[in-house]
Amino acid sequence: MLRTNQPMAKLVVLSEGLTGLTYELKVDKTTIGRLEDNAFQIAEASVSSHHCELVQRGNDIVVKDLNSTNGTFINGEKVTEAALKPGQILRLGQVEMRLESGAGTAGGAAAPAKKPLEKTMVIGIKAQDLDKGTRPMNFETSASFSKKSNKANRIFIAVGTVLVVLIIAVLIVAYLRLKT
Repeated sequence: MLRTNQPMAKLVVLSEGLTGLTYELKVDKTTIGRLEDNAFQIAEASVSSHHCELVQRGNDIVVKDLNSTNGTFINGEKVTEAALKPGQILRLGQVEMRLESGAGTAGGAAAPAKKPLEKTMVIGIKAQDLDKGTRPMNFETSASFSKKSNKANRIFIAVGTVLVVLIIAVLIVAYLRLKT
């Protein structure tokens, strides 16, 4: 059954690789999952075949988990059935999406512009260090980047030098014998 009495709500996918993927909630019941028979197919391994359904109940959109493997979350909280409000983040497995109402976010609630900082992986360099031009890691003393021993290289070079000198000496002796 089509809804025409209010602005169209939509899901906007935020996860990397799927960014920009949207789905308008045009009917009273929308299934979401990995398989093609879902109204909104999300072909991502962490999303179950039939992950959840969204049901229009009055002015609310209710999310119901369909016994998914990796769970259904609203703003980081695991749910089996709960109302999803505009601006909130719905996560299915590893895929995050935001509910947006057709007229912007409802109730004056500002939708988050980007993912929360606590979900960003820190890799060991600070922005302040980049501004100062400092090196966050001393590669000369780091155990991961320890200097190799040159003992084998030195032995190889010494043996090679001795062999070259011997070959030159043999050639000189052979040349002098042929000359006399």
